[in-house]
Amino acid sequence: MSMTQQATPAVETPPAPGPKQSDGRTRHRPLALRLLARPEIGVFLGAVAVLVFFLFAAPPVRDGSSMANILYQSSTIGIMALPVALLMIGGEFDLSAGVAVITSALTASMLSYQLTMNVWVGVVVALLVSLAIGAFNGWLLVKTGLPSFLVTLGTFLILQGVNLAVTKLVTGNVATDDISDMDGFAQAQQLFASSFTVGDVNVKITVVWWLVFAALATWVLLRTKYGNWIFAVGGNKHSARAVGVPVTFTKISLFMLVGFGAWFVGMHQLFSFNTVQSGEGVGQELIYIAAAVIGGCLLTGGHGSAIGPVFGAFMFGMVQQGIVYAGWNPDWFKAFLGVMLLGAVLINLWVQRTATRR
Repeated sequence: MSMTQQATPAVETPPAPGPKQSDGRTRHRPLALRLLARPEIGVFLGAVAVLVFFLFAAPPVRDGSSMANILYQSSTIGIMALPVALLMIGGEFDLSAGVAVITSALTASMLSYQLTMNVWVGVVVALLVSLAIGAFNGWLLVKTGLPSFLVTLGTFLILQGVNLAVTKLVTGNVATDDISDMDGFAQAQQLFASSFTVGDVNVKITVVWWLVFAALATWVLLRTKYGNWIFAVGGNKHSARAVGVPVTFTKISLFMLVGFGAWFVGMHQLFSFNTVQSGEGVGQELIYIAAAVIGGCLLTGGHGSAIGPVFGAFMFGMVQQGIVYAGWNPDWFKAFLGVMLLGAVLINLWVQRTATRR
């Protein structure tokens, strides 16, 4: 008889069936709360409500050509609202964005006409000037530590005065000369201010550029390291710098993106109307900022998206043209914008509190 015995493995009794246990860390949030956490949800719902309202209040809005006109008005706001929104997510904002658009257009127009050069030379120089203005704003902000409100307010006043004074000095008038007969004008107009036909509806090329820029900005924010940097410096620049984020580069480049947007919209205005009024642009910066805020971007930075300002710009275009199609007094436009802005801020506040509530 063997003195060794073979051990028999113990049989574990399975636990009795019952409700699965989970703590707060593993509990899945409801789909509705996850959707509300998206910064563009509130403005999307608001845009749908405004669209439905004007479809009933202004029957001409239902026409395809009217909707194309609304999209065009939205695109001229939305192209600038995108870089302004990225800058706001990065914790800053730019009060000079409106007059910078006119500075860009004036530079291209006067340089080309007065020196009798191909308009593409003026376009390229205007791009360099716009990027330099953005770089100056960002550099001054980073080096001095001054709030972006003060830095860009100063730039706003400088550009406003320079636009008017230089235009009068060079042209003897408050507007630039017509450049429609100059070399390169047709090609530049094709890029910045052309249109195409969809069915029997004429659509401006800026609508396409608007959507392309929105898709590119969304990809940058959500899929690139640079997008992470933008959110990081907007949330807390000191913490971002501590973990290796290039805060100076990010801030300056964001202001330069606003400069690029100002250049593009300025070129559209120039090649749409062939001339530029030097006193325009004042007040537009508030429209761009409001479109970004309505789109879910916070003035405190670190929160927002690129899609939200698209809907915010659409709401502006919808209200601006919807009032006209409804036959109302257009003086009510700014009142509507104020109501929309306050409503968006309150909705965004409610959405954030609801989304973070356990």
